[in-house]
Amino acid sequence: MNVPEVSMHANTSMSADLATPELGEIDAPGVAGLSGPPPIAKVGLLKQIFSFPAMLGGLLVTGVFAARHNFEVDPDLWWHLKVGENILATHHWPTTDPYSFTAAGQPWLAYEWLGDVFFASVARVGGLRGLQALLIVLGAAIMLALYGYATLRSRNSKAGFVAATVVLVLAAANFNLRPQMLGYFFLILTLIALERFRQGRPAALWFLPALFLIWINTHGTWEIGLATILVYWFCGLREFRVGDIDMHAWKPEERIRLSLVFLLCLAVIPITPYGTRLAAYPFDVASSLPLNLTNIQEWQPMPLNSFGPKLFLTLVLGTIAVQILSPLKWRVEDVLLFLGATLMAFVHARFLLIFVPFFTPVFATVLARWVPGYQREKDPYVLNAALMAVMLGAMIHYFPSRSQVEDNVSALFPVNAVNYLKDHPVSGPMFNSYGFGGYLVYSRGDEHKVFIDGRGELYEHAGVFADYLHITLVKPGLLGVLRNYGIKECLVGRDDPIAVFLSALPEWKQVYADPVSVIFVRSDNHGAGSTLSR
Repeated sequence: MNVPEVSMHANTSMSADLATPELGEIDAPGVAGLSGPPPIAKVGLLKQIFSFPAMLGGLLVTGVFAARHNFEVDPDLWWHLKVGENILATHHWPTTDPYSFTAAGQPWLAYEWLGDVFFASVARVGGLRGLQALLIVLGAAIMLALYGYATLRSRNSKAGFVAATVVLVLAAANFNLRPQMLGYFFLILTLIALERFRQGRPAALWFLPALFLIWINTHGTWEIGLATILVYWFCGLREFRVGDIDMHAWKPEERIRLSLVFLLCLAVIPITPYGTRLAAYPFDVASSLPLNLTNIQEWQPMPLNSFGPKLFLTLVLGTIAVQILSPLKWRVEDVLLFLGATLMAFVHARFLLIFVPFFTPVFATVLARWVPGYQREKDPYVLNAALMAVMLGAMIHYFPSRSQVEDNVSALFPVNAVNYLKDHPVSGPMFNSYGFGGYLVYSRGDEHKVFIDGRGELYEHAGVFADYLHITLVKPGLLGVLRNYGIKECLVGRDDPIAVFLSALPEWKQVYADPVSVIFVRSDNHGAGSTLSR
């Protein structure tokens, strides 16, 4: 196979007039100044399905399956399911908190309601195994879209695959059944639509307003998608070049079309059950929740003491070093989005998945200098088909059974403790760990209210989050805080500092313990159940 030559002054992926290559076509280097799309060879459907690029996509799906088939889900999944179930059952969108006794009646919106309803609908049909399948499908959709986008930008499916595989290590650890996964997928679709528009195929652009209508009702990342469209529009206002950075001006009709689509995306933002109030939520999180931003791990700055963050830093610095040593020409929007996403990931660890789609095409374009292009005439279709069949068979064979999924849930959440509480109820409010709150909302029904769960913005505005930190950090006066809330029992993590503290107090009696959780009851309620350990 021939290695495609890439000019240091005419980037293969950055030419504004290149047509979009389809998976299964010959990769070819772009040439600046082409006035129209190159001819596209017609390829049979079966050959497209079993092409080498398609087989590489199958490898990415298998990688997602291998990484996320154990149903390791975020604690917030459970309250999202409960919200979705209640909306489906009542056809009512909540405006005040219905799940806690500490913030009951406080203003609260189901700001990700469409994602909640989607997850709850899947759980209704498929149970926990259905949710496990959904986790893999969403992760696979993100990686396939990322692979397609990287291939679109680099015009080299092998380079796109290598780039997507490397970032899979970063992304897979953050794949979780929360509406934010849908937001990440929508962001990649937005980037694909904008790039196809940049390459002379404007039809995909008209899909964006409908996407934003879904997005605004699903997750707050819509604002990043809207900002991305604005960056593309701004970076086409004029033509200029500074060093290795080019700004390609839009034609007048292109500027008008992009402006109209941007305005249509803005116009759909108020179309929610709550009107414009959903649009304010992301800004509320960023501006008025200092305790959440300081104490919730995903909102803290990127830690650099584990493999994932170290890989992130290596990729960023390595890409910059390669550009210095062997420069390519880049569009100004690529530079702005790459730098902005990198800064966001450093400031808040949860934005690592925002960094991934802005970094991957840059990485793929750099790799395309050295990775040989795909040649369709040499494609071993039969071997590809055999490998894809093996991958599919392996995923079916190793898909976890219902009991395996339930065991995984029990290993992470207080399943057995909740069963104990059903048989040994205690009259009075219960304190619970933050990570257990979502499962308690989901499993204990509407009649058992929680102290706190993953809706951090609600509890910070109500003043509860500060009290929770006072208790869990074992600060002086914590027993007075518990008394103020009338707490009769505590369900906390087995190794939490508060568990160690309560175990040393005579007025608190441990009545249950397992490897995940422990329950303490105040001594005047010790008759609620006999001591039980597992």
